[in-house]
Amino acid sequence: MRRNIFRNLLDWKESTSRKVLLLRGARQVGKTYVVRELGKTFSNFVEVNFEKDTDVAEFFIQNLDPVRIIDRLSSYYGVPIYENQTLLFFDEIQKCPRAISSLRFFYENIPGLHVIAAGSLLEFALTELPSFGVGRIRSMFMYPMSFNEFLLAHQMDQYVKIIDQASCENPIDPVFHRKLNDLFQQFLLTGGLPEVVRQVVENKSTLNGLNVLADLSLSMRDDFSKYHKRVPESRIREVFASIVEQAGAKFVYSNVVAKASLPQIKEALELLFMAGLAYPVYHTSANGFPLGAQMDPKKFKVLLYDTGIFQHILGLNIREYLVVEEMDVLNKGCLAEIYAGLELMKASSILEKPQLFYWHRQERGSNAEVDYVIRQGSEIVPVEIKSGYSGKMQSMRLFMKEKNLKRGIRSSIENFGRDGNIEIVPLYAISTLIKNN
Repeated sequence: MRRNIFRNLLDWKESTSRKVLLLRGARQVGKTYVVRELGKTFSNFVEVNFEKDTDVAEFFIQNLDPVRIIDRLSSYYGVPIYENQTLLFFDEIQKCPRAISSLRFFYENIPGLHVIAAGSLLEFALTELPSFGVGRIRSMFMYPMSFNEFLLAHQMDQYVKIIDQASCENPIDPVFHRKLNDLFQQFLLTGGLPEVVRQVVENKSTLNGLNVLADLSLSMRDDFSKYHKRVPESRIREVFASIVEQAGAKFVYSNVVAKASLPQIKEALELLFMAGLAYPVYHTSANGFPLGAQMDPKKFKVLLYDTGIFQHILGLNIREYLVVEEMDVLNKGCLAEIYAGLELMKASSILEKPQLFYWHRQERGSNAEVDYVIRQGSEIVPVEIKSGYSGKMQSMRLFMKEKNLKRGIRSSIENFGRDGNIEIVPLYAISTLIKNN
């Protein structure tokens, strides 16, 4: 399961100005797996799982001297821990807040030691700490697998290369384009959670992947009880379900549960953002840069973190999927728009949480919306997502005229091409809008 972030981890390993690394992301996105793969490139690898080896937390009680701590850990695991030779991995570190506090001292006192920390509910633990080492710790953010990583898992490197080399002036051969659309449709159904993809690849069974998806969906919702004592688990479940119901539209708090506590709904939604299970897409007036400075925090859409989980909760019938046309699948639940937003996030810098924006104008006799507004170099570029082969693009043209923009992008199941000053990019290639930025 080759992940693009692995190249960044190798760069971190070789860096002379290396900091302690905090790997952040939702449960089951592959954090532990990718660190173990990196560990194979070291002479020694020590994995400390605070959820499994609960007694190890005692090593952090007395004081946070990293020399003393690694001496205890080396003896406990029976593995030598040396600078520039050992990768020390703290997994599920949110179970031991003192270990989080110790990370800064590893950087200060043993700078030659490679240290990575991760945890599925890490974001919650970080909010409880006054400081966890600003300037001494680097964060990398992980997400479910992208479509390109899905292709790599299937050993289809040639298709990744074909996508990278294509452009509006150099569209993809129709035979390869049809094949990529078929693979894209499968990816929408199963999503990018690594264990699901592994089942599909190794067993060549979509059904096996969907069964694993059901298990992961259940365990993910079981975790809601661990999120926060101030918000009932039932309220988090209601907000999570409402994200699916309100997909593709402005999120309205009052649509979650009638007469529910507004502060509870807001906090439940924020907890889901923190857990990496949902991402906001904020409205921006898009009059200049930065786009975030012109956003309206009261107007936002919400994306669920994985199309496979989204489909499972939506209740897509596998038998129906096997016989429906690709457009019917895309039209269900604004799936194409969700997929596109997730791909744009995954293609962004892993060193910070990416922010997505859309534009909406609602006036009497003139209601217009652009799905995504991105920055490419010095340009503001509107991106419209279409589930079919074409569209009138009235909202985009209105936006371009109002903002005096020279170009826009339509992403659909069409091949690369142009429609006047609107570029056409296949949905399976939408990540190139960020990679080529």
